[in-house]
Amino acid sequence: MTLTTLDVMVIVAYAIGIFGLAQWVSREKGGKAKDSADYFLASKNLPWWAIGASLIAANISAEQIVGMSGSGYAIGLAIASYEWMAALTLLIVGKYFLPIFIRNEIFTMPQFLEQRYGTNIRTLMAIFWLALYIFVNLTSIVWLGSIAVNKVAGVDQDVALFALGGFALLYQLYGGLKAVALTDIVQVTLLVLGGLLISGITLSEIGGDAGIIGGFSRLTSELPGHFDMILTADNPFYKDLPGISVLIGGMWIANLSYWGFNQYIIQRALAAKSLAEAQKGIVFAAFLKLLMPVIVVLPGIAAVMLAPDLVKPDEAYPTMMRLLPAGILGLVFAALMAAVVASTASKINSIATIFTLDLYAKFSPAHAGERTEAGEKKLVLVGRVVAVIATLLALITARPLLGGSDQAFQFIQEFSGFFTPGITVIFLLGLFWKRASEAGAIAAAVASVGFSYLFKVLAPSIPFMDRMGIVFLIALALAVGLSLLMPATADKDRITAEGVSFRTTTSFNVASGAVIAILIALYATWW
Repeated sequence: MTLTTLDVMVIVAYAIGIFGLAQWVSREKGGKAKDSADYFLASKNLPWWAIGASLIAANISAEQIVGMSGSGYAIGLAIASYEWMAALTLLIVGKYFLPIFIRNEIFTMPQFLEQRYGTNIRTLMAIFWLALYIFVNLTSIVWLGSIAVNKVAGVDQDVALFALGGFALLYQLYGGLKAVALTDIVQVTLLVLGGLLISGITLSEIGGDAGIIGGFSRLTSELPGHFDMILTADNPFYKDLPGISVLIGGMWIANLSYWGFNQYIIQRALAAKSLAEAQKGIVFAAFLKLLMPVIVVLPGIAAVMLAPDLVKPDEAYPTMMRLLPAGILGLVFAALMAAVVASTASKINSIATIFTLDLYAKFSPAHAGERTEAGEKKLVLVGRVVAVIATLLALITARPLLGGSDQAFQFIQEFSGFFTPGITVIFLLGLFWKRASEAGAIAAAVASVGFSYLFKVLAPSIPFMDRMGIVFLIALALAVGLSLLMPATADKDRITAEGVSFRTTTSFNVASGAVIAILIALYATWW
């Protein structure tokens, strides 16, 4: 695919514009020096629209756009359950998790673990998350993003890798979370606009004189197998999406862990100016999640008719981009870049946040007591240095870790999933069961890894999603049992429920009802 001069101009305009905007929105008025709350939590003043947009921008990256379209090509609309069930999960996070986090002034997930269970689990999980974020998440975002750029524009992959990582680092290095979150509304607007353009153009191509509506009608009538939301056991992709489990099984474990207890996602909501503002942002993100399959799945399904002979399903999205005229191609390409840059910058900032607040500030004698202005400047400096080091580590190790084969990446992703059931157990019990102890929490973490590995080796025929559900129940039973046998002392739990209310505003309730009604209609239509 060749980018015209007009396309290149659009992409360059995006890069200059988003970089300049990030520096402008993150400036401090009156020459005030940034402190740790400014840098890591955007001064705890984020509005709802920034929170909602930033949640989606942190979540969606180029490899997800390309990968979800590929799954749409191979499997069909069923893959949209990852997006649509996430919308429902967000409502639960907003109503039941955020009131506890925000009331207790939680800044990081390891901090919650210490205040609820004790110091050991905070340090253990902080180190685990840093390793996971740098060597799995950050490497995969930039590596697969560089593959997407290479496939779409023919740019050398190593050049794309370092350009994407370097740009994402620089654009958030000065401003921190504020630079990321307050520009993500632009990133998401570009992402949605680009996705709707490619979906609209592909459907128009299929519909001919009947246009977009005719194209969609033709897709549903000629490819009925691609519009089944719940796969039956005889479907060749049942192991990826095991029927009803997407609604009542293991997908909940993954979604609750990702949207509720994942630092680089939940950090945006923790930086809200108020609980009500955070909840409005959550609902906004839920509505955007309902729209995402139109942007990332529909082009893949359209490709079944427009390019039926693709060798690899992941070629669907780049192939559909070839239908775009000059200028529009540059805009959609810029949307892909926005997805990579936004999610990479989000991950970098969260790595800096966890290291600085959960490890450096905790163990450095200079920051153990009351924080001074000089100490706050030092924390921000440490955060920036860590951001640079983490990005360089990810860029240097991306090819050795992921360059061998797709299977290597799949293994790493599945390995990180070994921890998901345990993390979900630890946080759910920590939030809602006062008798949960640190011994029970550590047992859940160990059991999650051990039993996940055993099931993978001894029962490989069990779908990954079902395996997560089974391991979750085992880890939950062990955590409850050990907590009863080895109860925590009264001073261990410093999370207060005083003043916590799960009552939500009328606007939140009405919007949540609308999201649920839309979900019921979608699943009823394409069950």
